[in-house]
Amino acid sequence: MKTEKVAPVLGAPYIASRQPLTRRHFLRGAGVVLSLPMLDAMLPRFARAQSAASGTPGAKPRRMFGIMNNLGYLQANYIPLGTGRDYKPSEYLELIQQHRKDFTVFTGVNLPAVQGSHPTEVAWLTGAPNPSASNFRNTISLDQVVAENIGTLTRFPSLTLSVNSPGRGLSFTGGGVGIPPEDKAAEIFKQLFVQGSQAEIDAKIMDLENGRSILDSVTGQVKALERDLGSPDRERIDQYLTSVRSLEGRLKASQGWESKPKPVVNVQVPADVANPANFFEKLDVMYKIATLVLQTDSCRAISLFVSATGTPAVQGKVEAPITEGYHGLSHHGKSPEKLAQHRVLDRGNFKALGELMAALKAVQEDGETLLDRTCVLWGSNFQDANAHLSHNLPFIMAGGGFKHGQHLHFDNVRPYPQTNMYLSVLQRLGISADRFASSTGTCRGLEMT
Repeated sequence: MKTEKVAPVLGAPYIASRQPLTRRHFLRGAGVVLSLPMLDAMLPRFARAQSAASGTPGAKPRRMFGIMNNLGYLQANYIPLGTGRDYKPSEYLELIQQHRKDFTVFTGVNLPAVQGSHPTEVAWLTGAPNPSASNFRNTISLDQVVAENIGTLTRFPSLTLSVNSPGRGLSFTGGGVGIPPEDKAAEIFKQLFVQGSQAEIDAKIMDLENGRSILDSVTGQVKALERDLGSPDRERIDQYLTSVRSLEGRLKASQGWESKPKPVVNVQVPADVANPANFFEKLDVMYKIATLVLQTDSCRAISLFVSATGTPAVQGKVEAPITEGYHGLSHHGKSPEKLAQHRVLDRGNFKALGELMAALKAVQEDGETLLDRTCVLWGSNFQDANAHLSHNLPFIMAGGGFKHGQHLHFDNVRPYPQTNMYLSVLQRLGISADRFASSTGTCRGLEMT
């Protein structure tokens, strides 16, 4: 594939000229390479004119974001009443009802032959059968199929993230080999924004430690660029830069900045949310990073493994005190006290999902929202972790260019393959595929917009 030439960084492009702003345009400063969000100015002028005249948009990058919590949710508080578009939301779904038209609730789905206990988590995004077997060998995960087909179009082919799981993620190669996830938000931040020689990187991290934003290095370029942008594009740039500054502040507020020895000198590096008990703070930072990655079209396939089993008694952003580790609460034995605390954690997860959808909807991209362009897959490998049931799985799909606002219920006795939804995602992303893992076709009742 021909590599697109990066635009010069010393002077901003003149948007009114014949040449549009390249989609792979970066702003560069000492130790900084900052991607731009998708702008109208990145479309050829004739395409912008056509879009304005007929409503037909130009190029439409589409993306996926798979998120799995490996201890499930209390089913009684999750399953809605009724089906179709007139369903009555459950307690948990009430927490995200402001986005009702943007997601579909699924019940009666499973991953065929993916039964058993905790090992089922490794097959959530692959659908590989019998993960508990001694001779199990995994297969390629959905995000890696996407990466293999369209990963060359972006800065990063894929991004594998985790919360409280430094060694295991959801992503697997074509040979079934696990891709180690990145669970340190500060490291991801540096990969996205801090580049250059070691001296430049060290200097930029020192700036961060002293409270100066990485954006200070590109302020002049931003101002020069904005002079030639239309009002909608200026608003998108401002929104994006505000998000970057917010994330910098979030990382710093999480723990401050800590010294770490380097081969030559000691420098300050941005600290991650180090305490695994600050579960929702860690989740919040990962969602913010993913939103920036998607907003800049730096990657079109992201997976996030949310390891509840690796989470102790949750502190910080919770509705009520939690006194026991996440895993212990999921094996509640119907204890009222444990169920009450599990409910608090479930509600926190649903609220976080609502905040993620709101953040994606707030970003405009060529007449649509970032959520319209991003298929969010959200669920668990467990129906009931207390009984180790992985038959009827909780599953929500949001955005991505599908007609949502409904509850699709399938037969609980013969659950519907969740891999059918995965095949629908591949086809929506423009990837030619007629099967994925155990799929029997695209998802019945799920239509594209």
